[in-house]
This record gives sequence, structure tokens and C-alpha cells, in this order.
Amino acid sequence: MKINNKWMTMAAALTMTATLAVAAPGEGKHGKHGRHGRGGSELGQRFAEKLNLTEAQKAQVQEIRKASSERNKALYESSRDTFKQFREAKKANDTAKVEALKPQVQSLRTQMQQLREAEQASIAAILTPEQRAQFETMKAEREARRGERGERGKRHRSERQ
Repeated sequence: MKINNKWMTMAAALTMTATLAVAAPGEGKHGKHGRHGRGGSELGQRFAEKLNLTEAQKAQVQEIRKASSERNKALYESSRDTFKQFREAKKANDTAKVEALKPQVQSLRTQMQQLREAEQASIAAILTPEQRAQFETMKAEREARRGERGERGKRHRSERQ
């Protein structure tokens, strides 16, 4: 009987430990904030490795990203609500609200794209010509992958209808 109690206690402890490990925030394949994270630390490390950045360049990139984030914080915070309303309207099939929000959403996306491009231009300015060429290649590859995902999504949506 004592042996059974020990096994039951061990099994319960193992189950509880496994449950806590699975439910713990910030755990998993891509960490707490998804694949790219909030600060983009994993992405930033891969970026730095691929471009073979010096320590000084890494510090400059980090400072550029931080300054950009602080400068544009208000826009990102205010746009969050608009995007949420747009998604909810689409999900509810509220075409009137979707159409009313569309110009605002398109404007926000354009602004955000311009901010990203300005940040990337600042980063490109601190790179050597070889690093800049590699950076442009990386951006082109990312855009190609984005295009492929978009096409797969369009096909998937049309198949569901």
C-alpha cells in the first residue's frame, strides 16, 4: 500500500509540474510575444548575425529602434483601437462599419509603412556597402515570403466559400 501511495504522489506531482510548464506564460517555441517578440531580441540577434554587425553597429541599431518606438508610440497606441474595431466589424459582417473604417485603416497602414521605411533607411545608413546589399536581399526575401503567404490565404479563403 505504501508503494502505491508513493507512485500516486509522484504521478500527481509530475502531472502538476507538466501542467504548470505548459500553462506558464512566456513559454513555448516562440516565447511570450510570438515569433518576433516585443523587442525583437531573437530577430535582432539573427539580423545582427546575418549582417555580421559590429558591437558598435548593434548598439546603433538598438538606439535607432528605441528612438523610433518612442517617437511613434502614440500612433501605434491610437491605431490599436481602430484596427480592433475593423477586425470586429469584418468578423460580424458589418459591411457599413467596415466601409466607414477602411479609409482610416488604409491611412494608418500607409503611415506605419512609411515609419518602417524611415527606420530601415536609418539602419541602412550605418551599414557597410556589403551589409547594405545583404540587408536589401533579406528585405526582398521577406517580401517574397509575405507574398506567398498572401496567395495561400487567398486560395484558402476562396476554397472555403
